[in-house]
Amino acid sequence: MNVIFPQVHILDKEIIYTNDSPKPIGPYSQAIRVENLVFTSGQIGLDPLTNTLPVGIENQTEKAMKNIRNILLKSGVDYSDVVNTRIYLTNLSDFPTVNNIYANHMGSSAPARSTIQVSGLPKGALIEIEMVAYRP
Repeated sequence: MNVIFPQVHILDKEIIYTNDSPKPIGPYSQAIRVENLVFTSGQIGLDPLTNTLPVGIENQTEKAMKNIRNILLKSGVDYSDVVNTRIYLTNLSDFPTVNNIYANHMGSSAPARSTIQVSGLPKGALIEIEMVAYRP
């Protein structure tokens, strides 16, 4: 009796890390690249040098977007390669402000996106953003 085993494909996986974004505050990576996809962990608006949160939704959103951008660039992609974004807000009434800042950073790129209100975020943050990008 001949037994045929299916071919097993081992995925190419890489942990992404940059000093230009905050160090993880738990047991996770800033991002993981699997084949042509880059998955960022959620980024709050922590300053990577001082490990502090700026005051206000505008400042935290700006910093979170910059942190994500630095991780994407380290991964070999940028905002134009993003295919999915998830935004977590502690106050959904901040949506218009966040949406404007997000649009300014993303330019003409319009990935699929979800925005969700949550009861709390790490370190008392007002916003957390995660993205998935495709690396051609």
